[in-house]
Parts: sequence; structure tokens; C-alpha cells
Amino acid sequence: MSRVKRGVTAHAKHKKVYKAAKGFYGRRKNTIRAAKPAVEKAQQYAFRDRKRKKRTFRALWIQRINAAVRPFGLTYSRFIDGMAKSGITVDRKVLSDLAISEPAAFQAIAEKAKAALAV
Repeated sequence: MSRVKRGVTAHAKHKKVYKAAKGFYGRRKNTIRAAKPAVEKAQQYAFRDRKRKKRTFRALWIQRINAAVRPFGLTYSRFIDGMAKSGITVDRKVLSDLAISEPAAFQAIAEKAKAALAV
């Protein structure tokens, strides 16, 4: 049986890890024994935080909406309830954007929600 030299394969695998570890501090960027666990841990954080990012943004949108409806004499929960009763289906991301960029349009939605609550 012929002899197999594994240098090429190992080098390619190491290169992939080093590329992922680019920008890391100290030996974590250029030593395979330190870089491999560092890259694995970074990938764990990235996986977890892709999920967490969605939660964080939703919380931000809710805070913005709450702050925007306060001048109309509403709270966030009453506003959402009023929107549901009036049949308006706009998601929180768009509502937050409207509150910032189109205050007149947001005010119209808030007035409709308030009117639906009064009925």
C-alpha cells in the first residue's frame, strides 16, 4: 500500500480555522490549539445571538411605540388592544418606523385605536 502524506489536508483545515479567527487577540489567531476552541466558542455565541437579536429589536420597537403613544393619552398595551379592536394589522417594526419617520400617519393610527377603545 502506498504512503499517504496528510500535510495538504491538515494545512487546508487549519487555514479554514485561521480565517475564522482573523482579528482575534494573541495566540488565538495564529496557533491551531488556541484558535480552534476560540472559533468554536465564537460560533456558539453567533448562533445564540442571532436568536437574541430578534428579541432585542422587538423590545426596542415596543419601547418606541410606547413612547410615541403616550402624548395621545394611551399606553402601549391599550394602543395594541385598540388596534386589534379597530381591525388594524400593522406589525411593531412598521409602527416603530412610522412613529419616527411619519408622525402624522402614526397619529392617525393612534386616533383610530383610541376611538375603537371608546366604543
